[in-house]
Amino acid sequence: MAFKVIKPGMLALLQDLGRHGHQAIGVTTGGPMDELAFRWANALLDNDDNAQQLEITFGMLSLEAQANTSVALTGADLDASLNGKSLTPWQTYAVKKGDVLSFQQPVWGLRAYLAVKGGFQCEPTLGSIATVMREKIGGLTGKGDKLHKDDILPFQAYDQHQQRSVPRAAIPDYSQSDIPLVLGYQYRSFSDLQRAHFFSSDYKVSQNSDRMGYRLEGNAIQGDAKGIISEGIAYGSVQIPKDGQPIVLLRDRQTIGGYPKMGCVTRFGGALLAQKKPGDAIQFTPITVDQAEHERHLQMARLQQWR
Repeated sequence: MAFKVIKPGMLALLQDLGRHGHQAIGVTTGGPMDELAFRWANALLDNDDNAQQLEITFGMLSLEAQANTSVALTGADLDASLNGKSLTPWQTYAVKKGDVLSFQQPVWGLRAYLAVKGGFQCEPTLGSIATVMREKIGGLTGKGDKLHKDDILPFQAYDQHQQRSVPRAAIPDYSQSDIPLVLGYQYRSFSDLQRAHFFSSDYKVSQNSDRMGYRLEGNAIQGDAKGIISEGIAYGSVQIPKDGQPIVLLRDRQTIGGYPKMGCVTRFGGALLAQKKPGDAIQFTPITVDQAEHERHLQMARLQQWR
């Protein structure tokens, strides 16, 4: 009772909500790059919030079902199809034994999420199956491997499918280019002029971007501090290295760093950024902690009320 991998695609990784409580020993959290899409996929199937899913980056993946189940697709539109019939994301679908589920190149967005009823069933490492390739931890083998041809993704068979979809108002607009950012205490090491440049500039996503961090290209920002004592790195930290090109640190980030930081993008902002492709343009918008918390509570309340 599983999916068999026919084509592994560009990058397909098993994820849950992350490996927490181990950053003191240098182990990062991992987890879904688009947390909101991940949570909605589990909600559609009445799964536990932390049920294991597949994060599919850029598509080109094909899976063959070896048992009946229900699946949910959220996140980007990767031109998914079931036995050649086009599928719309942010909905559930019945899958029968022998069906082939395929993903092509992105129509919009970059990362899609595939959930099965009850979640995929893999053994956790340090309490989580979150795949972090850089640290060689998690995933199907426990060694941080991405999916390969002929891999088997086990799940519990399920026959009582329910057709569901996410309310339109809850589906994020991945074309949004404004990324919300909460200022950090080190923003004072940048002059008023440099801060104005930062928030008024367009930045393009670099080819050199991954789950560890998104490197941006645009107006170089220069700070007064030459460096700082290394400290813990929070999710979404926007580092300004010596070349002045911002780096937004995301799910697979290192646990400590020594570059000055302008602030942190929110979870929602990080999810929007994670759906951008190299060459896409973004801008940063400053918000307060209260505004960030309000947005987070609104999203979680909407999801829980729907459940």
